[in-house]
Amino acid sequence: MFFYLSKIFWAPAQPLSVILLLIAVGLVLSIMGRRRLALVVQGLAGLTVLLVGFTSLGSVLIQPLENRFPRLAAPDQISSIIVLGGATQSRIGGARGVTELNAAGDRMTAALVLARRYPDAPLIFSGGIGTIISEGETEAASARRFFLEQGIPPERLVLEDQARNTDENAQLTAGLIAERHGPAILVTSAFHMPRSVGLFRKMGVDVVPWPVDYRSTGREGFGFDIANPVLNLEVTGIAVREWIGLLAYRWSGKIDEVLPGP
Repeated sequence: MFFYLSKIFWAPAQPLSVILLLIAVGLVLSIMGRRRLALVVQGLAGLTVLLVGFTSLGSVLIQPLENRFPRLAAPDQISSIIVLGGATQSRIGGARGVTELNAAGDRMTAALVLARRYPDAPLIFSGGIGTIISEGETEAASARRFFLEQGIPPERLVLEDQARNTDENAQLTAGLIAERHGPAILVTSAFHMPRSVGLFRKMGVDVVPWPVDYRSTGREGFGFDIANPVLNLEVTGIAVREWIGLLAYRWSGKIDEVLPGP
């Protein structure tokens, strides 16, 4: 139920949907003759476009998440390497029989580096189909193709293909490593690390954060940024979704604090 509610909520809550909703409300108010109120609503729509597309708001919002867990020196011994899904475009890859990586592809390439550093550690990938309408192959299937193509022996791969969100990643992966001793390295996007660590801690799993896929330098201040409004919109959307996810997970008791830290 939590999975479906999160997907339904995010559809109208994402920045682009908010902008379109404000525009639609403004048009309706204008048709109804409420022109002064319509101008206010349309002005809010324009202001939102300006903030999310032409300023560094997204970077400012995402920085506290990305800076929360700095990458530390790799431990000498680990029990396993855990990689969370979210780095593949499985619908496209499954249709074409190839592995398509998205902007979070660092999760996969970092896993390869760690797999070579720890040749005896199993490589655990967690990811099913994270959409309400299931289509295409699971992320685990895409990951299997990718890792085999990169020379990882199949016997090293442990694939969990049922998780649809981060909560299920933690729950289902915890069972796979219950009998293993020592810390596991957790690989996911830096902005996603606080929520992920909080969930794994709640499951009693000792993880070493290995953040990748940074979307900011970590030092941006707020200001105008007109170079790439599409990228600004994307980063803002990611940051807003992650903050909402943290609040929702804390409210539901899935994590013990709003912003888990080291």
